[in-house]
Amino acid sequence: MKILINALLYAFLVLATANVFGQKTNISEPIDPIKTYKIELYDGSTFIGKISQKDSVHLVMITSLIPKLEIPILKIKTIEIIDESNFRSGVYWFPNPHATRYLYAPSAFNIKKGEGYYQNTWLFNTWLFFNSFNVGITDNISIGGGLEVFSTFAFRDPILFITPKVGFEVTEKFHAGGGVLFARLPGVTLGTIFGTGTYGSKDHNLTTSLGWGFVEGEFSQRPIITISGMTRVSKRVALVTENWLIPTDSYYGVFSYGARFLGEKTAFDLAFVNNPDIAQEILIGIPFVSFTLKF
Repeated sequence: MKILINALLYAFLVLATANVFGQKTNISEPIDPIKTYKIELYDGSTFIGKISQKDSVHLVMITSLIPKLEIPILKIKTIEIIDESNFRSGVYWFPNPHATRYLYAPSAFNIKKGEGYYQNTWLFNTWLFFNSFNVGITDNISIGGGLEVFSTFAFRDPILFITPKVGFEVTEKFHAGGGVLFARLPGVTLGTIFGTGTYGSKDHNLTTSLGWGFVEGEFSQRPIITISGMTRVSKRVALVTENWLIPTDSYYGVFSYGARFLGEKTAFDLAFVNNPDIAQEILIGIPFVSFTLKF
């Protein structure tokens, strides 16, 4: 089990480099009566529909339930153009708030400029309790960082990491990206240079990543390999899997499976990390829990 814990810690540090979309618009911009909008008010109310009129004081929205809804401009917090593809059988599915990460490993999707997320992650039986932030610098460049809580408070010698990442749309269904992770563990500095490719949409995708680790400037000869997938099976639930081949004397395999519960700005993961060694002690695998808040 010791080699597994060490391998999982290393894999987490190598691959915890992921990054977190409608089109926001300015309230003063002209409206398009053909497009569908989502309006959020300062009191937290939201409305989805067409905008038929707008002036400096009010706008008039047509929703599926209300044929004429007048909304004072001063009460509007945000206005957003909705992609028609987000409607499934007439029901609005908000965009996936956490498409840039599986459990540990990143996808090639990148955070948009000015957006970001906070993530809290706990892998049971290993005392790994990470808190991290990631922020979009541009639509293609993001930067993140964080620390491991237990080591910080118990030993006052925290595990710290920082990670810049890039991601680009190559075609409508294929994204490519990469980045660097620098991490400080007690007594050692390590990290990785990684590349990743993602096929599919933000709701249904498959990603393969390669990461070459380094310890005190010396690079590994073989990469960590991950194959990850996500499929959104309902408005609020997605299934997630992430599978690692970690270089030791040979390659050491670890797989995971779980569910992600989605809100418009939140994601809660409940998953299990497993392989034949783990199953001898915990049949269903080591529980993995993570909470993400988009901002």
